[in-house]
Amino acid sequence: MSADTAVPVREAPEPRPAAGGARERRLDRVRDALRRAAPALALYAGARLTGMAIMAGWAWWIGRHPRTLLGHSWDGIWYAGIARHGYGLILPSLTTRGVVFNDLAFFPLFPGLVHAVTVVLPLTVVSAGLLVAWVSAGAAAWGIYAVGELLHCRRVGTLLVVLWGLLPHAIVQSMAYTEPLMTALAVWALYAAVTGRRMWAGVLALLAGLSRPNAVAVAAAVMCAAALTLCQDRRSRADWRVWTGAALAPLGWAGYIVWAGYRSGGGLFGYFEVQRLWGSRFDFGVNALGFIRHLITGRDSMAYYMTMAVIGVALVCLVLLLLDRPPAALFVYALVLAVIAVGGSSYFASKPRFLLPAFPLLLPAAVAMARARPRTVVVTVGALAGLSFFYGTYLLTVARMPM
Repeated sequence: MSADTAVPVREAPEPRPAAGGARERRLDRVRDALRRAAPALALYAGARLTGMAIMAGWAWWIGRHPRTLLGHSWDGIWYAGIARHGYGLILPSLTTRGVVFNDLAFFPLFPGLVHAVTVVLPLTVVSAGLLVAWVSAGAAAWGIYAVGELLHCRRVGTLLVVLWGLLPHAIVQSMAYTEPLMTALAVWALYAAVTGRRMWAGVLALLAGLSRPNAVAVAAAVMCAAALTLCQDRRSRADWRVWTGAALAPLGWAGYIVWAGYRSGGGLFGYFEVQRLWGSRFDFGVNALGFIRHLITGRDSMAYYMTMAVIGVALVCLVLLLLDRPPAALFVYALVLAVIAVGGSSYFASKPRFLLPAFPLLLPAAVAMARARPRTVVVTVGALAGLSFFYGTYLLTVARMPM
């Protein structure tokens, strides 16, 4: 056959990338993100380990056990009980008339994870609770860095993590409490919402809603982000992921509220009666203002004055955050957490803990520190570290009040 009459050969189509290749690329992106976050995570780990070491040293000195203080005190006792035996414990208060403690007030995700860890690993419930909390705190720190880097730069992300790890009440991040877990789920849900990953945002908000009562803030933020997307981009109205993510977001929180209400015998809204019997309800800040007036006119424990200072600084930071014009999801999240913390009655000393997941409030300070001179940053971080380590030790070893 001559060359003129030869049959043309069709070029073979380019092979599609294998699924394994896509997974490798995703893993490479995760490894790269972790590499960028490594300095911030190292600083965070150093801060928390130093804080725990100082607290542990003082605890041993006065005859207290650090592991018990971190893993089995106040609410940690209730979470350990649920992890061991499930729900069903109801105790009337021995000191306050009309107050009834019902373990249905505590959301199920944290004790459920603790129980799962004890099944898989040879750990006690207390040790498993600390493991879950510490892993969650690390995941939260990584997510906080990722948000700071996304909105500003790596320096801001690092400083944002350092500020979060050196809050006056940051010792809670090292305790068997639910705040680290909620913060981890919340920050990655917000990251997903800001970067357009609607399904991930919805799923993570659903899980966050199973961790704490104030995690409704995560659902509100994710639904707000979805609503803005639908209003600003008409094409998104045909995207099922936007609608599905928004629908999933509140299901964890609402599902437990309904289940606990019927389990308590109070029907659809029975959970709020459980909270009321604990002495906790939303009164638009009336109780908080009355307590602040008491602090101004009288004398009380140092922890209450620190709580008053934290609330005041948090409200100023909320205004500064608004002026910084962050993504709407972050502001809505911080706003709802602040409203719940300030507007709730009783447990005044616990309000800083309720604000612990509100990391966006630290963004204006992180941006300002990123623009400051290195010496100013070092002095500021040193002062915050001294306050955080001293106050955390005081809270766990000296203060005799619920955290």
